[in-house]
Amino acid sequence: MKHRIVVLGAGYAGAFAAGNLARRLSPADTVITVVNAVPDFVERMRLHQLAIGQDLAFRKLADVFAGTGVRLRLARVTGVDPGRRTVGVTGEDGDGDGDGDGDGDGELAYDTLLYALGSSVAHHGVPGVAEYAFDVTGLSSALRLRERLAGLGEGGTVLVVGEGLTGIETATEFAESRPDLSVALAARGQLGAWLSAKARRHLHQAFDRLGITVHEHTSIEAVEPTRAIAADATTIPADVTVWSAGFAVHSIAAASGLEVAETGQIVVDRTMRSVSHPDVYAAGDCAYAIGENGRPLPMSCASAGFTNMQATAAIVARLTDSEVPTIGLKYHGNHISLGRRDAIFQMVDGDVRSKSWYLGGRTAARLKSGVLKGAGWGIAHPTFGMPKRKRRLATAPDRVGVRAGA
Repeated sequence: MKHRIVVLGAGYAGAFAAGNLARRLSPADTVITVVNAVPDFVERMRLHQLAIGQDLAFRKLADVFAGTGVRLRLARVTGVDPGRRTVGVTGEDGDGDGDGDGDGDGELAYDTLLYALGSSVAHHGVPGVAEYAFDVTGLSSALRLRERLAGLGEGGTVLVVGEGLTGIETATEFAESRPDLSVALAARGQLGAWLSAKARRHLHQAFDRLGITVHEHTSIEAVEPTRAIAADATTIPADVTVWSAGFAVHSIAAASGLEVAETGQIVVDRTMRSVSHPDVYAAGDCAYAIGENGRPLPMSCASAGFTNMQATAAIVARLTDSEVPTIGLKYHGNHISLGRRDAIFQMVDGDVRSKSWYLGGRTAARLKSGVLKGAGWGIAHPTFGMPKRKRRLATAPDRVGVRAGA
């Protein structure tokens, strides 16, 4: 029987991982199945652009994986049973061709599971967020926000809550694309506090140039249809509130019996393998992985890259009875878009503290655009650089993973 590898999620981590596995493992020995809820590859880093009305070209996952041998199952994951090595799924189309003729409900059996379901917006229990706020963490939510903003006339008020990368990029993109709107951002602390002094000045100058009002040291404690309420009872007018105050993972992993951290992320070892179930790996936002500085990796696109490369390298090595390589888990900097024509690239040290040097302006914007295009191109060409001879699995099942401390 062929070794069954199931990849849950086809975001940046899952799609890259599936393509990588298909490039390196022989189809004579393995069957790779990707489970994803939507038929398109969603460029999450561009969803704030989609929300403000820009048109994005989506890549069909069926086209992405055509000719790779990767099977696509369009369905939602409902649960994981690591004891039985099965995944519960539900959806209209089970065969991945988008014609609706498949049996979408049922179970998928696996021998190796790569869990890459990503994250969604974290409400933090704030009243009104679920009912009245919008977000840009998923395609459906971004399209819902797009429709709302399209109906917002001149002088409409938009409040972005959260001073992280998503909040900054969303506020600046909205203000640049829709100068007829009044855009504000609520920050729990100082805007850009983690940046170097020069980069922080650049950030504040960009906000001033775009006319964005900043409410620093403001914790939003409630969201209502036309306003947000701060902890000190101050009210901020908001026809639209965009919530970008952090991310949360789905409860599926915790409910499955996999060992998880307080965040609900799957606790993994240095190779991205579950510490409780050795046939399960995790990559992206759902992995609780420790970086080279001894701290948990943040939920980010960069972490998706590190962790998916390490997970796939470990899976290939263990299945082919080879030594598991070590992929670097070290950040080099934060890249923040400030609209289409401005950006900041902030270098950081080993403790993720900002260095004095940074790159800003159009050069940084072009660099960020190149990063986004490169990530999209890599997803769209999963077999690029495919080796002439793919690796065969170890012939004796009891020898798989003997090396590298399996």
